[in-house]
Amino acid sequence: MDNEVVETSSELPLPEDFLHFLNQNGLDPSIYVASHSTPRYIRLKPGSEAQLPEIEAEIKCKLNEVSWLPNFYYLLPEVRIASTKAYQEGKIYGIDAASGAAVVALDISQGDHVLDLCAAPGAKLCMILDLLGCSGSVTGVDVARHRLAASRTMLQKYALGDRCRLFVADGTTFSLIPVRVESNSKSCNAEMEKNLEIYKEWTPRRPWKERKRMAKAMEYIDSMMSRQVQDPELIFYGRHSGVVGLSKHDVFQTFDDIEISQFGYDKVLVDAECTHDGSIKHIQKFEQWGWTTLSRRVLDAERTDALTVLQLKLLTNGFRLLKAGGCLVYSTCSLTVAQNEDIVEQFLSRHVSAELLEIEAAKNWPCRQARIPKTLRFDPLTSSTSGLFVAKFTKLDI
Repeated sequence: MDNEVVETSSELPLPEDFLHFLNQNGLDPSIYVASHSTPRYIRLKPGSEAQLPEIEAEIKCKLNEVSWLPNFYYLLPEVRIASTKAYQEGKIYGIDAASGAAVVALDISQGDHVLDLCAAPGAKLCMILDLLGCSGSVTGVDVARHRLAASRTMLQKYALGDRCRLFVADGTTFSLIPVRVESNSKSCNAEMEKNLEIYKEWTPRRPWKERKRMAKAMEYIDSMMSRQVQDPELIFYGRHSGVVGLSKHDVFQTFDDIEISQFGYDKVLVDAECTHDGSIKHIQKFEQWGWTTLSRRVLDAERTDALTVLQLKLLTNGFRLLKAGGCLVYSTCSLTVAQNEDIVEQFLSRHVSAELLEIEAAKNWPCRQARIPKTLRFDPLTSSTSGLFVAKFTKLDI
């Protein structure tokens, strides 16, 4: 099929093969029409409400409260916030309301230990930390170092990193649980104990002698432990994230599935890598990038097949790291059944301890039920947001 561009009723022309893709997946092309009137969303850092008039005066636009999502506001889509004082001072940040809903679905409570398994670029990570408050911890994982480094910058900008640690790691194999139990390992001999380097408070750059000493100690520990799989790389940890005062051996120890069921994460977010076809602004970028690029990134069957395999692996591993009785939210910004309902059905068929939960907060959300009961879909026509699929699971203690 050629890549002829077809005019729709939208200002945005869509190529014929993309329209065919939408038709195959039962998706209405008019969602890309609605994107032109879909508002921009921001989250206001709690405690900054008094600065709303000042922010509105600077951007010359009224911030309208999102009635169904606390601390969220919407404004005209063309308004830019990056140059504003409030943005530069970390009082506001951009995050779509649908993405915010996925975080709210976790029902985070004080003291929770939360895992964000696909943490970059970091807006949901910031919101999780905001909701967590002054207890518990958040572990952010992403396979892309540069994107996770950007998340680290966000945490520092918004002063939210105190209870967070960030690992560059493959989310399908990541195996570290929260630091809330003492190590059961007694394998460290006296010589090894002498060479252990204790994590001090994190700084962007340590003195050369300290870095050299740390590197030597880590090399020694790695050789002693003879790991078959390379450790995740810890690139950031806050003062109260559970890392300070521990050795690498303590932080990187692994546990069996029975221990994980007892001491794993209370809440897990798996916002999985996808084709991003539901991220309307992402699709609009292909007007500049070229529609051929769209075919390669979104429509290529080999790539989408690989993505669904990855999504199922991410969901499976996130669930493995979940504490019995805990909650996991799986989401994608794809509108296709293959990356959403099909993944959920495959996962449930393989895990008897997994059960879908109603998302209680969704009673007042402007979304619709997906093909599977208790799962939800956001889209521009229904929700005035970007597209997002959301499913919530719990782990039964069986």
